[in-house]
Amino acid sequence: MFVLLLILIMVLFGFGFLDPIWWVAAAVLVFGATRYGRDRGGGRGRSSRSDLGDYRDYQERRDRQDRWDRRYSRRHRARWRREDRQDREHRR
Repeated sequence: MFVLLLILIMVLFGFGFLDPIWWVAAAVLVFGATRYGRDRGGGRGRSSRSDLGDYRDYQERRDRQDRWDRRYSRRHRARWRREDRQDREHRR
């Protein structure tokens, strides 16, 4: 796919000597390929940007959950134990 895009850009650049509008078309194609292409920086990457974004979202969600668990499990542990003990005594 990348090779075909490169060939198309070269052909449009060559047609630019006949009519300058083809240079504009080649420039737009180059801009679109570099700005909105799947892999920035040339080679194929192991993961895309969306995968990294999804992992960051997962990490943030996991960190928030861990903070919540630490905060409330320490803070209310005695109350929960007391309520559990009362529930067990009422069941007997």
